[in-house]
Amino acid sequence: MRLNIVAAAAAFVLGIVMLGMAVNAEGADRNREQTFRQLELFGDILSRIESDYVQPVDDAELIEAAIEGMLRSLDPHSSYLNPDSFRDMQVATRGEYGGLGMEVTMRDDYVTVVAPFADTPAERAGIQTGDRIIGVDGDSLIGQGVDAAVNRMRGAVGEPVTITILRDGEEPFDLTLVRETIPLRSVAWRIEDGAGYLRVMAFNEHTTEALTSALADMRREFGRDIPGLVLDLRSNPGGLLDQAIGVTNAFLDGGEVVTTRYRNPRENQRYNARGGDALNGAPMVVLINNGSASASEIVAGALQDRERAVVVGMTSFGKGSVQTIIPLRGGRDGALRLTTGRYYTPSGRSIQATGIEPDIHIAARRITEGQRFASEGALPNALANENGEQRNGHAPEEIEQPPEGWDETRDYQLHRAVEILNARMAVRQAALQR
Repeated sequence: MRLNIVAAAAAFVLGIVMLGMAVNAEGADRNREQTFRQLELFGDILSRIESDYVQPVDDAELIEAAIEGMLRSLDPHSSYLNPDSFRDMQVATRGEYGGLGMEVTMRDDYVTVVAPFADTPAERAGIQTGDRIIGVDGDSLIGQGVDAAVNRMRGAVGEPVTITILRDGEEPFDLTLVRETIPLRSVAWRIEDGAGYLRVMAFNEHTTEALTSALADMRREFGRDIPGLVLDLRSNPGGLLDQAIGVTNAFLDGGEVVTTRYRNPRENQRYNARGGDALNGAPMVVLINNGSASASEIVAGALQDRERAVVVGMTSFGKGSVQTIIPLRGGRDGALRLTTGRYYTPSGRSIQATGIEPDIHIAARRITEGQRFASEGALPNALANENGEQRNGHAPEEIEQPPEGWDETRDYQLHRAVEILNARMAVRQAALQR
């Protein structure tokens, strides 16, 4: 049994090595004998742990940890996704899942409903905010946690699931619901002080479609063209490259959006907008912060470089790399997430470890000297900026901050973004009337 596990581990590691050899010339020149010697060392260490460690170990967990360690030594975004993690990632990028349609959290040791989503099995069954879910298909969820509850309630579309509800003032009761396709919301909009406000929370497979629909709804609400738009990308961790291109395309009348470059120059790609600005040139303000990463930075960087929008907020995270998902044995063994390229804004900027610098620095709340913000460059083994550029630091006096006594329940960055947008809208309106 142990030999099979070691052989499987060696085969996996060798597969990674051979993949590298296949795609880059330097790898092909490595000393293969040294590689096999290291794989033999790996097997020897695993054998010693298995036989001599103070307590029994799980060989599969050890091998997975070794694989993860190998990938994490490359950069923070290369990793091994076990089958469960791979399925979770597919759910996130698809933007939908088979389930019941409700947000849940842990409260007083119970899995508790925050709210059912509109027009879903949960809402139609009468599930209410505050209901506690204490069982699924007859099995208790008490003490199991949110992840266990979510995993049990999600499943194939069309399959029934029975949940046990504990509601204040009532005896526990069962509800049998049939799972449906539940969309993950990635776009929200509203009218804010005479201007359009559109927030993009993630870039999944439906984001561009959802954004197009939101803009159409917004136009109907205004009863005319949208006079100006705040595009809020704050704390958006990114997602799919094609969706970042699609979102940017909505606001550009042709021209470059982003370029990706790889080890093999023949794989480099330049992506252009197709043309047709959905706002017909109306002013835009893009809101970012240090939680805006990856696809968010592609959008903000393109709109900034193309002088289509004023970027407001705080310097973004600085993730300028591209990851490729490589399923292993069709996904049965999970997948490899490997950093394979870098991306560049239309002006040729790499924002790796530096981030997108806003045109107007505005903090969400008052900051102090020496206060640190999360960034790509602070992550272990983060790739350096290939041009040697460093992230700019800004003293508190260089950043606009909420005034003393500002009500922190109000969004100061959004407040100022709308003010800036309204000023630009007024200038445009005056120019149109000349």
